[in-house]
Amino acid sequence: MDKRDVFVQIDQMEEQMGAVYAQLGQMKRQIVELLEENKRLSLENQQLHKLLKQDKQEPQSDAVPPMPITAAQAKEQSSVGYDNLARLYHEGFHICNVYYGHLRTEGDCLFCMSFLNK
Repeated sequence: MDKRDVFVQIDQMEEQMGAVYAQLGQMKRQIVELLEENKRLSLENQQLHKLLKQDKQEPQSDAVPPMPITAAQAKEQSSVGYDNLARLYHEGFHICNVYYGHLRTEGDCLFCMSFLNK
């Protein structure tokens, strides 16, 4: 084996190591994404378990068929709907049309806050 063959072999090994390094980096990014998703889903699961426990503790009322409503009742129901959305937001869920129902993981959402301030 002459000097040129050794150089060619080393060059080929270097290219192979570069490809392996690139694959390793890609796998590392995928693992980070999976870990972040797992954490987000775990938090959402915990939040849903809390809500289920609260629902089980609250007494269940019998369903009554809806009756025609007046304007005052409609305004009251709208207020109740707003209160429900505000409660959901404070429980850690998005109420905006962009991320509705997703768990808030990074503090306050400007879209949700603008909706609540209307």
